[in-house]
Amino acid sequence: MSIKGKQNQDHSNVEHSGGENHPNGKDSGKENHDHHSHMISDFWNRFIICSVVTIPVLILSKMIQGWLGFEFSFPGDQYVLAVLSTFIFVYGGYPFLKGLVEEITDKGMGMMTLIGVAITVAWAYSAAVTFGLEGMDFYWEMATLIDIMLIGHYFEMKSVKGASRSLELLVKMMPSTAHIIRNGSTEEVKVSELEEGDLIKVKPGEKIPVDGVITEGESQVDESMLTGESKPVNKKEEDKVIGGSINGNGSLTIEVVSIGEDSYLSKMVKLVEDAQETKSKTQNFADRAAKILTFVALGGGILTLSIWLMLGFSFVFALERMVTVMVISCPHALGLAVPLVVAISTTMSAQKGLLIQNRTAFENARLITTIIFDKTGTLTVGSHELEEVEVLDENMDENEILRLASGIEQHSDHFIANGLVEKVKELDIKIPKSEDFNYLPGKGVEGVIEGQSVKVVGPNYLKEHDISVESDNNDFAGTKVYVLVEGSAVGVISFTDRIRDESADAIRELKEAGIKNLLLTGDNEKVAKVVSEKLKMDGYFANVLPDEKQDKVKELQEKGEFVAMTGDGVNDAPALAQANVGIAVGSGTDVAAETADIILVNSNPKDISHLILFGKATYHKMLQNLWWAAGYNIVAIPLAAGVLYNWGFMLSPAMGAVLMSLSTIIVAVNAKLLKSYEP
Repeated sequence: MSIKGKQNQDHSNVEHSGGENHPNGKDSGKENHDHHSHMISDFWNRFIICSVVTIPVLILSKMIQGWLGFEFSFPGDQYVLAVLSTFIFVYGGYPFLKGLVEEITDKGMGMMTLIGVAITVAWAYSAAVTFGLEGMDFYWEMATLIDIMLIGHYFEMKSVKGASRSLELLVKMMPSTAHIIRNGSTEEVKVSELEEGDLIKVKPGEKIPVDGVITEGESQVDESMLTGESKPVNKKEEDKVIGGSINGNGSLTIEVVSIGEDSYLSKMVKLVEDAQETKSKTQNFADRAAKILTFVALGGGILTLSIWLMLGFSFVFALERMVTVMVISCPHALGLAVPLVVAISTTMSAQKGLLIQNRTAFENARLITTIIFDKTGTLTVGSHELEEVEVLDENMDENEILRLASGIEQHSDHFIANGLVEKVKELDIKIPKSEDFNYLPGKGVEGVIEGQSVKVVGPNYLKEHDISVESDNNDFAGTKVYVLVEGSAVGVISFTDRIRDESADAIRELKEAGIKNLLLTGDNEKVAKVVSEKLKMDGYFANVLPDEKQDKVKELQEKGEFVAMTGDGVNDAPALAQANVGIAVGSGTDVAAETADIILVNSNPKDISHLILFGKATYHKMLQNLWWAAGYNIVAIPLAAGVLYNWGFMLSPAMGAVLMSLSTIIVAVNAKLLKSYEP
């Protein structure tokens, strides 16, 4: 969970599951899953049984008989009706009555209180009518209200579970065995027996059983089920692979990196579950609305009773109006307005490789005014292909400079290091051993090779130590690193980093949405300017050290900007935490980036623009649903109270039930329309 995510988290009181709390924590996964499945099954069983019993209730109800133009009665039929309805009230209403008690006990009245009060009032009033009170009973309204609530909660819980179901099924479909390499031979063992550091063989067409790093071989790997990336990805030595992806036509030797709960897939499932259990501000608003409506239902009912009595109407008439107000004040649509949208958006996001850790930040995408893009690996490919080696010391040649530089960079996993080491291997230059390796944040790396101090650094290091380097390639608009031996510059290595094909479209989409975009990089001014101008961005920050990135975000926030920051989730952690919305990009197997609100599995910059626009669409869909749900009550409650009585119109309980059902259907359909969203 992100730091900000935890601050905003409010584990729900499972108003959708009879008021019981979902377990949470490391060991809650299977228990939570089993509990959730049981709750879904329980709601379904109650709905089926209550629906069957509702049929005779409808047949015996005088109002239904009048509507359909038939008569059916027998001695004691009113008592049979009362018994059947009481069964529905007790059995079908149990989850809501239990939720009512728990909410009142916790002093957190909400949706369960509203439902519980409505069905209790309807049942009590109807029972009183059965035993002598003048008036028309509400049995059929109560029965159908409970049926609607049960099926609504069933579909809601089922859709929420659907967000992680495909991931859970994928976990179950993972290979149970692996080909482990021991003492030069291969044998088959259970995946559960594997340990970090083990070497396994994956044959063409097989599913990769664990997260790991390729030590030998090359192949096209299909990761579509995990990352949403439709095209197979070419994987070679030192590349990471994810358990659950499918190996193509090459044979791979893989070193096991993470297994079990630490695997990418397990973390994905956990992240989706956490997102489902986290309430956003919009959800909390819906809960507050339900709480207010509870008081409106109770207060409105009592006020309705009092006014009609003061106007001289009979107690029975006034009581019927009061009960009608309290029964139809229960808006099932409000209970579904936000959760259905949350379930659908979470599912769609997970399928597209967008992992939401903080729902509030996701919905706040609509507020973003400025987005800061980290350059390398996001807007650019991040490959850093070696372009040129410039020799500054006459006692050395290009190969010697590359040899020394690779000896230090072999211990780093930076893009530049990977590009350099790959080129050195290509040239068949033997990489020397190095000692005392040290990472200089934002400046470079250093170590000792063959007794000499060797540093591979960027322009920030030269500037800090006032080192002047005369280069013949000062106009190069790429990344340059400087090789220093015993403090003296002996060579300059230049790298190029190609801009991603999708970057221009991503920037264009954001600009069309009115969002300013800025480039942030540790590279020099020339590199930043070239990339920024090619993509037609609104500006850039160059020569920025990691610890300065957070300051850049603060500066923009102090100017009133609502800032989104993209980064790799590790080096950019302070800036991601500082931003209003932190987006970890291209995290690969590092899906637990603690400071990011949202994790994009792929490094495609278009995913960022899609994410922001989808967040806006999700928020607007929630607001639409809340207005639909509230609109029903705004209209129905005054009509039920009888404000149009002098004009010959009063909302009957039956019509109230119809309006309530219509509102619920509209909200459910509107939520489903989110599935057709295409940015």
